Amino acid sequence: MTRGQNTSQGSDPALAMALGPTAGLDHHFARFVNRLANKPNPELLLAAALVSRRTSDGHVCLDLRRLAGRGLTALFPDNAGLLPADCCCPDLSIWTVRLLESGVVGRPGEDAPLVLDQDARLYLHRYWQYEKNVTDFIRDRAGQTTAIPDPALLARGLARLFPPLAPPETDWQKVAALAAFVKPFCVISGGPGTGKTSTVAKILTLFVEQTATARILLAAPTGKAAARLQDAINQAKQGLPISPAAAAALPDNACTLHRLLGIGSHTVLPRFHAANPLPADLVVVDEASMVDLPLMAKLMQALPPTGRLILLGDRNQLASVEPGAVLGDICHPGAMQRFSPVFRALAAELAVDLAGSPVENAAASESEENTLLDDCLVELQKNYRFDPASGIHAVSRMIRAGAPETVIETISSNTLPDINWTEIPEPGQLAARLAQRLQHLTTLLETAEPVAAFAALDRFRILCGLRHGPYGANRVNELLKKLLAKQGQLVFSKNGDAARHYPGQPVMITRNDYTLGLYNGDTGVLLPDPEASGQLRAFFRETAGGFRRLLPLRLPAHETVFAMTVHKSQGSEFDHILLLLPATPSPVLTRELIYTAVTRARRSVEIWGTAEVLRAAINLPARRDSGLISALWGKN
Repeated sequence: MTRGQNTSQGSDPALAMALGPTAGLDHHFARFVNRLANKPNPELLLAAALVSRRTSDGHVCLDLRRLAGRGLTALFPDNAGLLPADCCCPDLSIWTVRLLESGVVGRPGEDAPLVLDQDARLYLHRYWQYEKNVTDFIRDRAGQTTAIPDPALLARGLARLFPPLAPPETDWQKVAALAAFVKPFCVISGGPGTGKTSTVAKILTLFVEQTATARILLAAPTGKAAARLQDAINQAKQGLPISPAAAAALPDNACTLHRLLGIGSHTVLPRFHAANPLPADLVVVDEASMVDLPLMAKLMQALPPTGRLILLGDRNQLASVEPGAVLGDICHPGAMQRFSPVFRALAAELAVDLAGSPVENAAASESEENTLLDDCLVELQKNYRFDPASGIHAVSRMIRAGAPETVIETISSNTLPDINWTEIPEPGQLAARLAQRLQHLTTLLETAEPVAAFAALDRFRILCGLRHGPYGANRVNELLKKLLAKQGQLVFSKNGDAARHYPGQPVMITRNDYTLGLYNGDTGVLLPDPEASGQLRAFFRETAGGFRRLLPLRLPAHETVFAMTVHKSQGSEFDHILLLLPATPSPVLTRELIYTAVTRARRSVEIWGTAEVLRAAINLPARRDSGLISALWGKN
């Protein structure tokens, strides 16, 4: 619609141009909703299309306050040349009135396809319901405190499992253990190497020592993350000073959240839900930053009334690919390490030292008024993986702090042993530069044994900031295939196409297949199978150990991942990574993306990019619209 007007007969074609050729679904949805309305109007058409688009982009809702009065050319710069210069969103007061009088937009709790809350956030109804379910669960569990069956036993366990640190250093792992034990909802955040999984192994030990018959379930968003959680727990408990009975009571297996909940392609509800809760006293979820809002809501709905939930993750990482940034919204800045007087008294009684914590003291002096999630959120501070001189550790902290100039100055000196920086080559020179990095990929293609193949995959990976474009994952994968073919590693057909499937090919599932139990993000390798007369099979790691073998033609939608996007690398770690950034800034490149990329590396990072792009990305924190922060913290 045009500025200063409340209606415009031309808004429908203008809207279609704004949304672009790839957003047909958004436009059709908007027209469908407008046809359902008692009072169809252009304001509804625009809002319905935008909320559909925003949800596809990972937002939970459409914040009308941020868009009201703004021109569509500013919202859709890629299509700005196709739009009338005066085409803009309506004023907020007019917009909300027109939506509410349409008959298809209701207030929270009303039965309507779209929900408009009191802060002018517009939701698809099911996403409003998901957010409400998560909010209700957190409010309920955060307000509870669990009684300790045997305080003396817990004190001895804390002292045994967490040896004293040199004062005045606070042992945040020990604090997290106490918080997870007394609060039925707890979040333990921390960067790579801060000991999240070893901490949770100790928490589980304390739990089974108090309750020998405790039912504990371990889960993660992807098969790879579940396998890593399971391995970490099993390794940690081997070295713990615990009795054989307690060790036997600890869980041995982890699974994906989809498998945990019994989510299938042919069912309306998961197997486990509010009316049929999980048989669990405690559920632990690793890599919680990857869990989207719908999946988190289903998990929380499936927990029994007395069930506990521990979320592990890094609040500074990228959010889930699907709508929502639940972990980031829960771990609101300034809310970590806040403890109530009751918790501090209990900590003193059990010899859990908080006195040396400047973070805790600052939070305590800020206000005597309790907040909803006091005692529930703990961030691990000490890094046990990286050497104090580690460039990966130091630079990741600089990125997290939003200090681009310090990052650029540090890495461009190329004096760090584990981080190397170089300017991105011209698109025409990229193949020649990539040819110098083929050793690890050649090793993968020459490997015929699954264990060795997955070890090669974990040693090195090329990560791309974008999927499309001259430096995107799609083009880089094509360049790598051609380079490998030139070396005789791959065979191309006469028309220049690589074979669809070949030995050593790394593949990633891109669409859930509930029948096969393969989910978006699961990674496999195609290898000759000696048990099938050397025929090609796709091997996938099982969380319980061993490998699954599948015919390549049975695989659901998948892609080759010699190179992959940073988003797809979440939940994985590699010894060495090469990060390719595009030559120009992009709204996709955010502080969280750069942080996630750098922290995927265990030993070294090589970055190809420009200072301009890196600076712009670190200066751009990711933001996803939702009402969860407001519901939990009263902040917008």
